[in-house]
Amino acid sequence: MEDEAGRWISQVSHQLKRQIFSGDLQDDLTNMQKHILHYILFETMHRDLFQKDVEKEYNIRRSTATETLQLLERKGYIYRERVESDARLKRIVPTDKAVKVRCHLLDTIKRMEEQIKEGISENDMAVFLRVLKQISENLSS
Repeated sequence: MEDEAGRWISQVSHQLKRQIFSGDLQDDLTNMQKHILHYILFETMHRDLFQKDVEKEYNIRRSTATETLQLLERKGYIYRERVESDARLKRIVPTDKAVKVRCHLLDTIKRMEEQIKEGISENDMAVFLRVLKQISENLSS
């Protein structure tokens, strides 16, 4: 039982999620809403993001995505704006309130990465990352 890879991956994943949400700035959101907000915050840094992207990323129904995005909008984390090329599409845009969360998250992630790598050689970390990628490929096929 101690050497089961899946168990260790699950445990570390749980620890990471707990740490990333500890002391966070969005106490008014559920964990799922926080996950979606984090996704929005990081994806919008380098591309336009739409509701269909959220639906696909989290494999959720249109109604669930609509409800979550409306809640994030009401709480002041995002707004949606029409796209000039297609009035049916609405781009998801983080507000200033959300950008503050992004800065906090980036700091938290940087701190966690340092903590994760503490006491581990660069060579061991490279092997670890290569193995994790292979595990991911194995599970995807």
